[in-house]
Amino acid sequence: MPKRLYRSRDRKIGGVCGGIAEYFNVDPTLIRLLWVIFALTYGSGLLAYFICWAVIPEG
Repeated sequence: MPKRLYRSRDRKIGGVCGGIAEYFNVDPTLIRLLWVIFALTYGSGLLAYFICWAVIPEG
């Protein structure tokens, strides 16, 4: 069965980082840290997070 990307039920805000971490089988803290660095460096991280929150289904 193919892997599917879903938002995590074990969430801090929207479950996006947890879902991505489950999909790639890594620690959610690492994904959250990378997302914060991306948001602070490029400024579009928050917009990308909200888009992912709206597009990725809850699992």
